[in-house]
Amino acid sequence: MRPVFLSGSQAAELIQDGQTLLTVGMTLVGASESVLKPLEQRFLETGHPRDLTLFHAAGQCDRERGIQHLAHIGMTKRIIGSHWGLAPKWMELISGNHVEAYCIPQGQVTHLLRDMGAGHKGHLSKVGLGTFIDPRIEGGKMNQRTRELPDLIDFIEFQGEEYLFYHQIPIDVCLIRGTTADENGNITFEDEAMKLEVLPAVLATKRFGGKVIVQVKRVAAKGTLHPKQVVIPGVIVDVVVVSDNPEVDHRQTSSFYFDPAYSGDIRVPLDSVEPTPLTVRKIIGRRAAMELKPNSIINLGTGIPNDEIGGVIVEEGVSDDILITVESGVYGGVPLGGIDFGIAKNMEALIEHTSQFDFYNGTGVDFTFMGVGQIDRHGNVNSTKFAGRSTGAGGFIDITQFAKNVVFCTTFTVRGLSVEFSDGRLNICREGSEKKFVNEVEQISFNGKLAMERGQNVVVVTERAVFKLTKDGWELTEIAPGVDLERDILKQMEFVPAISRDLNVTNPSIYQNHAFGLKNLLKGKGE
Repeated sequence: MRPVFLSGSQAAELIQDGQTLLTVGMTLVGASESVLKPLEQRFLETGHPRDLTLFHAAGQCDRERGIQHLAHIGMTKRIIGSHWGLAPKWMELISGNHVEAYCIPQGQVTHLLRDMGAGHKGHLSKVGLGTFIDPRIEGGKMNQRTRELPDLIDFIEFQGEEYLFYHQIPIDVCLIRGTTADENGNITFEDEAMKLEVLPAVLATKRFGGKVIVQVKRVAAKGTLHPKQVVIPGVIVDVVVVSDNPEVDHRQTSSFYFDPAYSGDIRVPLDSVEPTPLTVRKIIGRRAAMELKPNSIINLGTGIPNDEIGGVIVEEGVSDDILITVESGVYGGVPLGGIDFGIAKNMEALIEHTSQFDFYNGTGVDFTFMGVGQIDRHGNVNSTKFAGRSTGAGGFIDITQFAKNVVFCTTFTVRGLSVEFSDGRLNICREGSEKKFVNEVEQISFNGKLAMERGQNVVVVTERAVFKLTKDGWELTEIAPGVDLERDILKQMEFVPAISRDLNVTNPSIYQNHAFGLKNLLKGKGE
């Protein structure tokens, strides 16, 4: 069977009221704008399709495009996904109880798709135990409207161990993106910046008799594509849409149409990577990097970790000592952050999204660096929901649950914090109005008690203090030069931590503009 070739508007007509639509992408990478835009326009003009269920793994937005096109009251009834931090309209719909909203960890969505495609009833996993994903706590339900609805996740015991079982989610339409389609619908991904979970998504869709729609940039004659380059065989593709405006609707990522460095076609000199300015975020990134050991495999989460630590590693000349991975499937190189999170220059390897989470869930990285919103006296961390605003888990739960060392990176307070650095000292000019160290987190994204039972090393790094998690709670192990313990730390916390008898002072060189000597530090740890 050969697929049909349709325009984006014609393909959008295939999506009907009440159907479940699966989309594949990360940030704007993989977004099928040539279909999503006319689908939104059709709803605005006719009121259809309506009552859709949107199902997705990674966050798929750059604050304006991607799944934002589906964020209309009435158009989408239910969303099942992992992350909405770059999708403000979706966060408004969720917090306003305008949609049913379930959060499933990013890696578990990719693994669920693989199991569904293999004919299984769902996915069995330990990921999410003891967090808000656990049905004994919240079951991943992100607002009041969803509280009374059936669970999509069950807690079970199997062979004497605790697990979560993620239910199958039948799919009507799958919307994905590739680079080239031949006349038989075989799809290659040569210009794309990520491989993602496209094949598991397609197989899961076909298992339920759903339609697979693929957006591409160009068409090749049949028989001209190298078979090893074909990611999706044409026999399981129903519709091909050739983007009629690829510079706008088929961008490699949000910030640019195409850069061969991000598809692995060229490598750029590392001296062309500009050092980032000295800011409070960079200070935190520098101090967090001091936790590293030589020859470590690490993961960088969104926010401070990805935006700062990768750059610090390059600036300090330790790229050969540390292998950076990103949840999108990246190994090595220099990752981008912000609205372009998930891509990197000078990669050593790029694997499929689903397989990357096999590594994170199975072997586990040596170190993961993650952002954080709240930290409580029990050792729990919240990075998923604040004041009712739901960003979702992304890959946070998958990765932190099995990493050997977990380093949370955050400013000590938020909203209005202003600091200066001079003579190797930190000066707090204005304190933030909102505390991050609280008695109880709003939502449990990371369970401190279970982390201690697993034997993980857990550290929190801020611009002014470093804490280590123990079985009795947080212990303050280090303070910055120029910081007053009582005024700047203890009074800015809702609970009192233990204070180490050997309280250290942070290396003052991290507060200066020049390189601070990470290479020598790692060399010392390796001896």
